[in-house]
Amino acid sequence: MITRLFTLFTALSTLLAAETPPAIPLWEKGAPGSEARQTEPEKIDGSNVCNIHQPTLTPYLPAADKATGTAVIICPGGGHQKLCLGHEGYALAEWFQERGIAAFVLKYRLAREKGSTYTIQDHAMADARRALRLIRSRADEWHIKPDRLGILGFSAGGELAAFAAMKNDPGQKEAADPIERQSCRPDFQALIYPGTSALFSAEKGMPPLFIAAGYHDRPDISEGMATLYLKYKAAQIPAELHLYANAGHGFGYKPDAKPTAASRWPQRLVEWLTDTGLLK
Repeated sequence: MITRLFTLFTALSTLLAAETPPAIPLWEKGAPGSEARQTEPEKIDGSNVCNIHQPTLTPYLPAADKATGTAVIICPGGGHQKLCLGHEGYALAEWFQERGIAAFVLKYRLAREKGSTYTIQDHAMADARRALRLIRSRADEWHIKPDRLGILGFSAGGELAAFAAMKNDPGQKEAADPIERQSCRPDFQALIYPGTSALFSAEKGMPPLFIAAGYHDRPDISEGMATLYLKYKAAQIPAELHLYANAGHGFGYKPDAKPTAASRWPQRLVEWLTDTGLLK
């Protein structure tokens, strides 16, 4: 009986692993500052992961005949201590893939994990910007329009998305690495209950913004997102705000969740992308 259960468990684990596409390292020879630790194994606890020293992208690509050309990077949350890849990662990527939107789940380095030597601005943000450049460098191969690439983040990952929209560059045209020649400016941003909203600014010319958060979240989010919307309005940057009256923090995306207004935020995002011309 034990042998049969073990065999069943092994088969199930193999099947689940097969459903996750292979991850692509952002840097072939290791991320700057992490080269010596790039082969260290990640630590996995259920659907959460930490000890990330080789940042990667996991691509969920729609079939070529269904591809819309729109793509999005998904930055899971986890307080910069772990990455919540379940309800803030792979499930949402599959949802986008089914609708013709290429989705890429980003594993970035964690600045607040115990013993970490990384910082948000020097390492996690380097990973986010490199991800944008990498996807643009392979846009033709992946049937992506390079001017329809956005970034979406949950909680701590939302901070990365906001910072990517705030500070970016068109690429270094003379760089030896062809990936570094690409722009790291996102064409749109989606902030899903992000923290540290007091650090977010808005200036004319920044990418359009979609926000989803809960009324019962902590003040820097439930009130901070309303303040951020007004900053974008004042800067004349298109923005859409959804504050869900019966939601708190961490609702993410769960395929089997009870239908509520907050659980339908991905549909609202797709509608917003369509309305703004970023999804055709």
